Formats: sequence, structure tokens, C-alpha cells
Amino acid sequence: MTAKTRTLHRHSSTRPDIADRKKVFCAVAGNIGSGKSSLTHLLSQRMKWEPFFESVEDNPYLADFYRDMNRWSFNLQVYFLSNRFRSHKAISEGPRSVILDRVIYEDAEIFARNLYEIGMMEERDYHNYVALYEVMTEYLRPPDLLIYLRASVDTLLRQIALRGRDFEQSIRKEYLEQLNRHYEAWIDRYHSGNVLIIHSDEVDFVNRAQDLEEIVRQVETRLGLGKRSTR
Repeated sequence: MTAKTRTLHRHSSTRPDIADRKKVFCAVAGNIGSGKSSLTHLLSQRMKWEPFFESVEDNPYLADFYRDMNRWSFNLQVYFLSNRFRSHKAISEGPRSVILDRVIYEDAEIFARNLYEIGMMEERDYHNYVALYEVMTEYLRPPDLLIYLRASVDTLLRQIALRGRDFEQSIRKEYLEQLNRHYEAWIDRYHSGNVLIIHSDEVDFVNRAQDLEEIVRQVETRLGLGKRSTR
């Protein structure tokens, strides 16, 4: 591509202390197959938080996208952006503590950026998308805690195979590697709030209770919770 990738809007991290809030907003970020949905579900049960999950099974573009990324990349990213904005808005306006499966920032910072850089999204579509993203995120509250699941490509491929979604089986190793590079760069420059990095290669929070307990302990510590939130 001849044009430079735009520097995306970065949000101020000046916010009230977590302890002064009546509700908590936690989010789980990570590459495809990193275990976001599983951790979101488990933490929602343990912490009594309302879960918000990524729209996958009812996504009208996802299968088409994996068959023809050039044709469907812009449509898919706008669909995700719309759904993610709706979830963030509901979280901000609702009274309960919540945990969100994937944040809106990942759509622009990781997936749309990568599609543009590898030539799968046209320049005009990418810049149009980023302009829309920046307007939307001006009105959103960042998470109080962002949990980033860092996983190797081998782990991602193994977990993608285990969950058996047909449309994901064609995902190339090189594509996941590209996304991982973008994730690492994004986490390095993320300043919107507290970040907890979980090394997914080294833990099994689904099958080992002690691994989940350790994550719960770290989440409580990062959020400054004297006891688990039950709101």
C-alpha cells in the first residue's frame, strides 16, 4: 500500500478510581481461538457479572469473509463495529457490572488495520471505517480492566480446531501470526485503563480450577475489590 496507516485515536486514562464506582466494566481481548468466550463465561459466573458475547453464530458476513476476504472485509468490519458499539453503549447505560467478550478497539486496531495493510481492504474503505470508529469511540467508556489473552499461534490453531466451527478451519497460520503482531503492538500502546496479561499457553482455566482461581485473584487485585462483586 502507498498510503501510511493512520494513527488511531487514543483515549484518556484519567477516570475515577474503581473503588468509587457502583459497577465494574471488565473486558477480555485476544486473538481468534485464544479463549475469550470461555473466560468471559467463567468470570461472569464467578464474579456475578453480566456477560456480553461477540456476535459469531448469527453473523451474516463471517462465513463469506473467510471465503473471500477482499470482497467482504469492509462489510464484516462495519457489522462488528455496529454490534460492538451497541454493546458498549448498553454497558455504559446499564446499572450492572459486566464483562465483555472482545472490545471495540480490537476491531480497528487489529482486524481492520491488518486487512488494510495486507491489501484485503481498499484504502478509501479503511479510512472511511477509521473515521466512523473514531466518532463512535468518543462517546464510549473504556473498560476498567482489560484482560489480554496472549497465545502462540500453535495454541490458537489447536483451540480453533477443537471448537470445530467450519468457517474457521480455513484460517491460515500466517493470518493468525499477523494478527498476533498487531495485538502485541496494540497492547504496548494501550493507555485507556488497567491491563492484565494472561499467558494462555501456560494456563488451562477451563479444565484446571486452580488456574481459574489465580485469574480471579489477579482480577480482584487489579480492580481493587476487597471481595468479589455481586452487583
